[in-house]
Amino acid sequence: MSKDKKPKPDFKKAKSFLVYLKPYSAWYFVGFIFLILTSLTSIALPVLLGKLLGTNYSSTVPVDINISSTDNIYTILIFLAIILPAQGIFSFFRVYTFSYVTQSTLRDLRLAAFKHLVSSPISFFDKNKVGELTSRIATDTQQIEETLATTLAEFVRQIIVITASLVLIFYFSYRLSFIMLAIIPIAAISAMIFGKFIKKLSRKAQDEAAQSNSVLEESLVGIKNLKAYTNEFFEIKNYTTTINNIRATSMKSALWRGIFIAFMLTIMLGAIVFIIWQGIELVQTGDITKAEFFQFIFLTVMLGTSIGSFPDLYAKIQKTIGATESLMKMMEEPVEPVLTNIPVKSDFLIKGDIELKEVSFYYESRQSVTVLNKINLKVSSGQTVAIVGSSGSGKSTLASLLLGFYQPVSGSIFIDGQPFNSYNLSDLRSHIAYVPQEVILFGGTIAENIRYGKPDATEEEVIEAAKKANAHLFINGFPEGYTTLVGDRGIQLSGGQKQRVAIARAVLKNPSILILDEATSALDSESEQLVQEALDNLMQNRTSIVIAHRLSTIKKADKILVVNEGQIAEAGTHLELSQKENGLYKKLSELQFKN
Repeated sequence: MSKDKKPKPDFKKAKSFLVYLKPYSAWYFVGFIFLILTSLTSIALPVLLGKLLGTNYSSTVPVDINISSTDNIYTILIFLAIILPAQGIFSFFRVYTFSYVTQSTLRDLRLAAFKHLVSSPISFFDKNKVGELTSRIATDTQQIEETLATTLAEFVRQIIVITASLVLIFYFSYRLSFIMLAIIPIAAISAMIFGKFIKKLSRKAQDEAAQSNSVLEESLVGIKNLKAYTNEFFEIKNYTTTINNIRATSMKSALWRGIFIAFMLTIMLGAIVFIIWQGIELVQTGDITKAEFFQFIFLTVMLGTSIGSFPDLYAKIQKTIGATESLMKMMEEPVEPVLTNIPVKSDFLIKGDIELKEVSFYYESRQSVTVLNKINLKVSSGQTVAIVGSSGSGKSTLASLLLGFYQPVSGSIFIDGQPFNSYNLSDLRSHIAYVPQEVILFGGTIAENIRYGKPDATEEEVIEAAKKANAHLFINGFPEGYTTLVGDRGIQLSGGQKQRVAIARAVLKNPSILILDEATSALDSESEQLVQEALDNLMQNRTSIVIAHRLSTIKKADKILVVNEGQIAEAGTHLELSQKENGLYKKLSELQFKN
């Protein structure tokens, strides 16, 4: 309950969202002018219709119609003939201007959200599921779109209608108006109580929808594992649970909205019946005219309809506030200092000297486990340094630190003698290429995936990079060559083919520092040989950090480091470490080469 009693955070989140609306505030103001005009013409209709019904009709058409006299039936019809099309025109421009503002604002918001996500550190994605993040951008912005385009405008229009209707009904009959006023406090208090409760349910439904999207995405991304382990039943059961939760929460929200609307309509319709009865008596006693009575009735019906629509509109706005809170909260997370507005083109070069001094690290999610403990390492420009060790020893974490994915808990990293943090992160990464064990290609063609290493590369440069990566032959073997679509995450290519495309991407980037994270460990012997040849070409004349599982691929390394329990246990060449009695590297070698 305490979480629901915090109006200030709601205001702050809404205020931060208004930053995206501000550039289009002039258009929004124009839209509100048309909204006011639409509301006023809506109010004029019941007034004129009531006047029309209360006017004594004569079948004789007057020769001269006096426009200034509103008691003339033909004068009223002329006013109606003007107001009806005017209302249509005002409504058109209201819809168009609000749609323009909404779509422009959401375009900027979606772009800002995407920029924020791609600029977020890896630690952010360690804590958040991709499915939930994509749901935030898709579902929450859709909710905001509905509110900006229609709900908010309708909410304001109903306020104008209610205000104007109250003024007019008091003008026509204060006695009947007091009967109506007795109903308004009941409606207002009910709206506040129910609205707050419905907001809580709506926010819960949104969170559950995000969770279901996460289950859906993870199941489809890991569809091969799902089928290989015959877990269709369990994943369906898991997804069924999440969507049942959504349904249960949504139906609970619908139940209370329905009760509230039914309650409000019963009160309002009962009040209208009672008012009609009282109005007939006032007409008979001559306290009001027949025309005023009809006008009062029409305005009362409009007033009741407007108040009756308030709970649903209010609930939608509250739901949007919840969506805005979630989205703005995500966008308040810290980001990396990377370039997002212009392509990265570094105007400096680095040699590739790397030094780690007393570097320690642990992950935020498990701070009690020290992954790296006071690592000291020095790599000269052009050297190839291999890192080996058992799973979980900290090899890949070391690579992540060199890429700036994480910051050391203690100690320092130096590049070319300068502190890592003294460089612009985008500039520094532009000189580093990374080839992981599991290559994920982007949807598109092979050429587009290779060009990812250098977006402005020519076709000749792409082909030359593919040749150096031993990829040109298999690419030309496809009917569509370099324009072959790789499929989702590169599913149309084999593991070895994807690795060579990734290597061609790295060749095209021409980095000063190369990081290979077990790039051949998941390949068959033939693919490994082709990939290893491509890697040997890529590693020439550049600093290379090779994280390896297969020791056969690192025999030629200038230095081999054996990492054990977060520390460098051994260091030397392949020959030196192979001859070290009771050494970890020697034991690993004997295990792998005993056959």
